[in-house]
Amino acid sequence: MEWQFFFELIVNGMLTGLMYSLVAVGFVLIYKSTDAINFAQGEFVMIAAIIVAGFLSLYGFPLIASILVALVFMLVFNWGLERVVLRPMIGRPVVAIIMATIGLALILRGFGPLVFGAETRPINLPIPDEPVIWGPLFMTPIDLLGGTISVLFLAIFGWFFMKSRKGVAMRAVADSHQVSMAMGINVERYFALAWMLAGVVALLGGVVWGNAIGADTQLFLLGLKVFPVVILGGLDSIIGCVVGGLIIGVCEALAAGYVDPIVGGGTKDFTPYVLMILALMIRPYGIFGKPIIERI
Repeated sequence: MEWQFFFELIVNGMLTGLMYSLVAVGFVLIYKSTDAINFAQGEFVMIAAIIVAGFLSLYGFPLIASILVALVFMLVFNWGLERVVLRPMIGRPVVAIIMATIGLALILRGFGPLVFGAETRPINLPIPDEPVIWGPLFMTPIDLLGGTISVLFLAIFGWFFMKSRKGVAMRAVADSHQVSMAMGINVERYFALAWMLAGVVALLGGVVWGNAIGADTQLFLLGLKVFPVVILGGLDSIIGCVVGGLIIGVCEALAAGYVDPIVGGGTKDFTPYVLMILALMIRPYGIFGKPIIERI
């Protein structure tokens, strides 16, 4: 029935949107602490997924061990990245940090294939392949798992920024590096913490999306795919990540279900960017973003 098809598109679009939100929160973590956009977040997801898949297929590591290896790598790598590249930029124009992340993204695109090869490798999570049938709905297990993981960790990060002392300090650092240092906040420590948390988020997103579509060098495109999510929801809002992801996911599903069959396909891919442009025209700081955002 038509209403069942519509309802199924909505539910599956929401689950996909939650998985987008999980990746998008990496952008928010960096922006809330450094007031800059990390254009290498998609590459972080790619590298984390490639490491997990590489240790699974090339070295025969168990899944948990592979994830732990990737977790250690992302924590150490992002900590070292902050120490070597980003720490000297504290107090400098935000555009300097942005350009550094763009250069880092290009380096990481070559690093993954250099170490693990360019072929697509699976990340097989211990979940069934058969779709979950709930009444008229057909849902894939990875969508359900990804949506659940996304809701859990988005709630944790939301609590962290709103209630914990470290989260409040990170928000203060984002407002002003100089004032934060004058108030006794260790800006360097919170810079490092933000980038390490972004690495953890990238690992979660890499495992979920690596299971859904496979781990390879093209996974970095996920960063571009979720960028409209953070623009629509607001660069500094965890709640905005959730709402933006849900909107993008549902609109993608509706476009794929109703428009693609008419025009021959393709509308699903550019629908998020149409929404992003509309958001920039109507509400450039996002649904839940701060009314004033410095333009670079």
